[in-house]
Formats: sequence, C-alpha cells, structure tokens
Amino acid sequence: MATKPEKLIVGLDVGTSKVTTIIGEMTRDNHINILGMGTNPSLGLQRGVIVNLEQATATIATTIEQAERQAALKIGSAFVGVTGGHISSVNSRGVVAVGRTNRDISPDDVVRVIDSARSVTLPPQREVLHVIPRTFTIDGQDGVRDPVGMNGYRLEVETHIATGTISALTNLFKGVQRTGVEVDELVFSPLAASEAVLSDAEKRLGVCLVDIGAGTTDIALYIDGSIWHTAVIPIGGNNITNDISLVCRVSPEAAEKLKIKYGDASVTGPYKGLYADYYGKGPIRLDFRSRLRQEEEESDASVAPDEMLETEGLELGRKQQISRNLLNEIIHARTRQLFDMVQAEIKKSGYDGMIPAGLVLTGGTANLPGITDAAGHVLRLPVRIGAPRGLSEVAGTLSVPAFATSVGLVLWGMKKRNGAEILQSHSRRGGGAGMAVGRKFGGWLREFLP
Repeated sequence: MATKPEKLIVGLDVGTSKVTTIIGEMTRDNHINILGMGTNPSLGLQRGVIVNLEQATATIATTIEQAERQAALKIGSAFVGVTGGHISSVNSRGVVAVGRTNRDISPDDVVRVIDSARSVTLPPQREVLHVIPRTFTIDGQDGVRDPVGMNGYRLEVETHIATGTISALTNLFKGVQRTGVEVDELVFSPLAASEAVLSDAEKRLGVCLVDIGAGTTDIALYIDGSIWHTAVIPIGGNNITNDISLVCRVSPEAAEKLKIKYGDASVTGPYKGLYADYYGKGPIRLDFRSRLRQEEEESDASVAPDEMLETEGLELGRKQQISRNLLNEIIHARTRQLFDMVQAEIKKSGYDGMIPAGLVLTGGTANLPGITDAAGHVLRLPVRIGAPRGLSEVAGTLSVPAFATSVGLVLWGMKKRNGAEILQSHSRRGGGAGMAVGRKFGGWLREFLP
C-alpha cells in the first residue's frame, strides 16, 4: 500500500455504538472526495469513553484496515472525534495591551490575548481540548473578526474553551496510537458534526445542533456565526433500547430491532401521558407493567385494539407479543425526557432566546420517526434532521445522520490543511502528555469567526 499523501485527510469517529474511519481527498476546488471507509460496532466503550483499552484498540484497528484496503493506501495520522460526559466548556475573555510602538496589531498580539483567555483555573485532572476565538474587541469596538494589521491600544478576545479529563483523553490517544496511527488533533464531536450538517446562514442566525448518539447527546449552540455553548447529556439511543428491554421483558437485541423497525417518537395512542408518573431522572420503575394493565382495564372500551408485534422472548426459541402502542409510549417518554434536558441546557446557557433557526438533529437516533415532532413539541422551535451534505455519489451511503461526525472530522481536517489551523491546536505525537500550541495563522480567523 502507498503511504497517505498530504492532500488526504482521515477522520476517525470513536463512538459508543460504532467506530468509523473515513479517508478523504482534498480536491483543487477545496472539496472532499471519499476514497475509503470502514465501520464496525464498538467494543470497549461506554458513553463515548474507553473502558476496555484492548477491545477498543482492536475495533479501531479493524476500521482503519477496512478503510485502508478500500482506498489502497496506508494512513499515518487522523483527526479523532471525542465525546463523553467528562467534556465541559466555558467562555473566557482575555485582554492585553498592544505591544508595538506604532500600535499595529500583530499575530503575536493575537497569540498573547488568546493565551490570556486560555488561562482559566482548571482542576489538575482536566486538560484544555479547544480554545476557539469568537470575536475580538479593539479599544472598546467589538465585533472585530480579524484584528491583525488593525491599529489600537487594547485588544480583547472572547473565546470558547472545551476541556476534558486527562485520563479519558490519554486513553483515547493510546487506543489510536497502538494501531500505528498518530493523532492530528482531538476534535470535540459536535464541533465536527456541525461542519457537516449546519449551513453558514444557520450559524449566523442562531442554531442549536443536537447530536443524539447511542450513549450521549452532544449540544453545540451557534450565534453570530461562532460557537457559544457546548455540552454533553448522558442520554442517547441506548437508553431508549434499555427502556424497551426492561418494560417489555425482551433482550436488548430484540428491543433494538423493535425500536428500529416499528418505533415512533410522536405516538398519540390511548396510553399517552402515563409515563409522566414514572419518569424523573432515572429509569422506569419496575411496577410500571402492573399500573399499565390497570390503566388498560379502566380505559374507554371504544378505543380500538392495539396492534401487536411479535418478537423473540427472553427464553430461547419462544416468541412474545408486544403492544405497538406500548413500544411507542416508551420511546415517546424517553425522547420527551431527553428534549426536556436539552431545553434545560439551552436555558442554562443563557442563550435560549437567540436561536431562531431552531434545532438541527443529527446522529444515529435522529433517524427515529417522529423525533422532530417530539423535539418541536418540547422546545417550540423549528426542527430539522441534519445529514452530511456536499458528498459525491460514491459517498452516498455516508449522507445519513449517523455519519455526521465522521464526515465532519474530514471537513474539519480540510480546513486545517487549507491554512485554517486553529491557534490552540493540540497534538500528542509520540505519546507525550503535553499539548503543543499551533502558531500558524493563514486563514484560521476567517474560518472560525463569523
């Protein structure tokens, strides 16, 4: 196999349910052609975090080998997506005096002011993942996008800082590096997904990306073209599957099949609302089935019989009948809880009245029928499904929400290779624990500011 040329970009999405590797080629007109991909169910991961390094490494290696065979080349590095409940974010402001005699702002001044914003107090077990400049202010004049070359005495910057626990980030680095592939950069997954599914117009107007994966739901809120808030909610598609398994007393595998084939989050059946008594922030109580039977006996006799679904029971070879109404009530209840938590996170950010473009749902669970209705009912905002756009026909299989982060990692890498290197770019090449700060400017301000 040939070694990966410089114009090739690799995205590696290490998720709770699947690991995906995509190899893309940057064309002359700055588009991406997908040359190869590999994807496999995840092993050794829980809620986006590695819990078994050996299993996770084996899964990552398998997807890399699949992508390499399809592209007929050997890769040396990749942009790697990271998520999990350990990720948190904060907005920070930095201020410096312009150091030059003629008061013209230089790249060094921009480096200093962002370093100033980066100096937030962190617990010893946490590490900075991203420092993204949102906007600059020169002598009280805000809204400056690229201050280099402008004149002023006082330079300020507003930044968005994402951090993660050192142990989780280090384990992810180890899992990738043990396959012989270096890490170009760790990228917070919703930032990568945003590259693939959000338009520039939506980012300028104000939009919230909600990436619903198997183990977590990632949130990225954009206003005036810049990232303003990110968060991780520890609920995903697996929680829906587990609820179905618990209430209907079927295996998780059978529950997943029922969810995919018959699930609908916008259920309006005769049992609508029963779950309100059983949902706090925890799982469904085990006495739900007895309460449900009581409600069925007391329900209006004019209600039409509910459709029954046949599935594998817990006992080998034994079939079981499941009410479709019950199935969809379970799904509706959990998605309602999820979007209640999304709404609470948006309100906590303080920007709940600043996203007129509404919600864009992506991730594998975004394929669930009726999920836009459930989200719109809770948040009272426009909702659409976001899938990767602008891919060639060859890559048509990637144009689904489940691959938003994978494709977004390649697009993120394209910006970096195209001279848009983020100032606080991090690398752990060679396995060291320290973060290397990138100093290339090029077009990075134009790419990451509105």
